[in-house]
Amino acid sequence: MASMENLKPIQTSMTKLLGIQFPIIAGPMFLVSNEDLVSAVSNSGALGATPSLNWRTPELFSQAVETIKAKTSKPYGINLIVNKSNPRVNQDLDVCVKHKVPLVITSLGNPKEVIDKVHGYGGKVFCDVVDLKYALKVQDLGCDGVIAVSQGAGGHAGPISPLVLLPHLKSKLRIPVIAAGGIASGNQILAALILGADGVQIGTRFIATPEAGVTNDYKEAIVKAEPEDIVMTRRISGTPAAVIKTPYIEKVGLDLNPIEGFLLKNPWTKKYVRMVRYVLGQNALEKAAHKTTWKTVWSAGQGVGLIHDIIPAGQVVQRLVKEYWDARENLP
Repeated sequence: MASMENLKPIQTSMTKLLGIQFPIIAGPMFLVSNEDLVSAVSNSGALGATPSLNWRTPELFSQAVETIKAKTSKPYGINLIVNKSNPRVNQDLDVCVKHKVPLVITSLGNPKEVIDKVHGYGGKVFCDVVDLKYALKVQDLGCDGVIAVSQGAGGHAGPISPLVLLPHLKSKLRIPVIAAGGIASGNQILAALILGADGVQIGTRFIATPEAGVTNDYKEAIVKAEPEDIVMTRRISGTPAAVIKTPYIEKVGLDLNPIEGFLLKNPWTKKYVRMVRYVLGQNALEKAAHKTTWKTVWSAGQGVGLIHDIIPAGQVVQRLVKEYWDARENLP
């Protein structure tokens, strides 16, 4: 494997905007992304990111950001969930402002306050989107780029094929479009850029690394799984989320029970039921990620079928970049 010094940078509008060598974000993953993973990816020339909610309190989150900054001088990112299910969003945003986090990635809500405060210190904001309507909205609010979450993504995947979503968004937006969903190889990065993307966000590939903060059982499951093993379940958060099909997932089923489904449709109860379901789902994910349990809930995307080994995160970036240039040189 070529060293990082010998790898030619991949320049796009995203790399220029963020000051990185390669247009790759290691997607912020609940429980998986920790200080070691984020810093290893950033030190490799890509950009590591993590959700603020991987730490139980804003104080612990702030300490984690300090650790990341001690481990890397390169840009990194923090993901904030900005809807009402996250009571910590304002406190965690204050932490991002305090540390001048280079990139904040928002999910599931109105990012206006985040954009204003992060731009106040010169940081950048990317917003997760699954369709054009929301992408246009966040562009109008002033965000610096959108992460186009498509079919094949882990966690809350989008409903539209990347073959359609990427050129569709690119034709309508003025800001960078980042491809997310099922990407685990360098030739897929090339394909995404050909479709109009300015970069990619890759999550599942970085679970199968020594740095990832989950059990070896989880990592081995990523290596062994096939795309057909990824199923969408509403049992985690109330909205469809991609997980590996395990005996436990098969036992509990993929949909909510009829009572929960009814309460989620009722305007008087849906907010509270959604919050309860979210908490229960996060607890299930946490137990399975950190210890062996029969209640196995492992979030993953369809890219598992392209992951065959557990290697350091820096080597993952090296391999992705080498595969990209090889694929580009071998285009017919």
